[in-house]
Amino acid sequence: MSELITIKLPNDMHVHFREGNLLDFAVNATAEHFHHAVAMPNLKDPVTNYKKALEYFDQIDSVSRYSHFKPLVTMYLTGDIKEIDISEGALDPRLIGIKLYPAGVTTNSSNGVGNIKDCYKIFEWMEKYDLPLLVHGEVNNPETDIFDREKLFIDELISITQNFPKLRVIFEHISTKDAVDFVKKSSDLVAATITPQHIILNRNDLLSGGLKPHHYCLPVVKREIHRKAIAEAAFSGNKSFFLGTDSAPHYKNQKQSSCGCAGIFSASTALVIYLEAFDKAGALDKFEDFSVNNSTNFYNLVKTDKKITFKKEQFEVQPSYAVGDQEIIPFMANQKISWSVAKEL
Repeated sequence: MSELITIKLPNDMHVHFREGNLLDFAVNATAEHFHHAVAMPNLKDPVTNYKKALEYFDQIDSVSRYSHFKPLVTMYLTGDIKEIDISEGALDPRLIGIKLYPAGVTTNSSNGVGNIKDCYKIFEWMEKYDLPLLVHGEVNNPETDIFDREKLFIDELISITQNFPKLRVIFEHISTKDAVDFVKKSSDLVAATITPQHIILNRNDLLSGGLKPHHYCLPVVKREIHRKAIAEAAFSGNKSFFLGTDSAPHYKNQKQSSCGCAGIFSASTALVIYLEAFDKAGALDKFEDFSVNNSTNFYNLVKTDKKITFKKEQFEVQPSYAVGDQEIIPFMANQKISWSVAKEL
């Protein structure tokens, strides 16, 4: 008899919906199988205040074809954010937090933060009104080795959490054992999101035998010791770690180019990729905590009664998705996964 697993609809606490022609595709790829999803604000015209955040929410909500889907939006941290943006945003359930991008570390981050200490007044307001800080945790010094940028950023996070002990902080898409250890040692107000690629890939999967552009993301995947630490954190049931795909669609010709874009599109298949990894680790009993309960509790989200069922049945990831006259290549394209989505209840 086939093995079935039923859980409440998961939350994706870190996803890129983009804008323009990509918006409808990206939103519905996530909305089909998720309850909440946190939309990143690094658009070409960044979402830098509360008004823009609501406008982006309306754009996302208007294209969603799934009534169970409840998107959440963020503001992009700049020195121009006002206290009223934070006080009003903290009262609005549609807005989940403010995203810190060190300037230049990833896609559309040129308007990000130069000196983090310049934002301490903003962090004071965020702590006052209990609006979480979501962090892309890499130093932006171009002379720093790309494999060390997350580890070196941890000193900045230590400073933030020590100076603002009541501020909820989420270390996004962690990629190192150092990040895992930092979160484990921190208070219950510090958490981290974990992507499918950082659970199953190491840097050999990116570079050995030729560069794999569809495995390239930021933060870049690291040594096997780091992959193992991240996977173990996800499988552990520790309430400070939860699902965040960092699904980030780029067109095929942008990925397979002389300067390939950073970002892995996984929204449509991430759940079964995660589930297969949990199954192989003997941690299926921890999957609902990782994908639903930990983030719901940390962010005080409204719970859902909607459920999704997975079946232990082989599923082959399709080779590509058409968006207009362009193609998007999904994570693990053409590969077979040992689980599939059976149904929603």
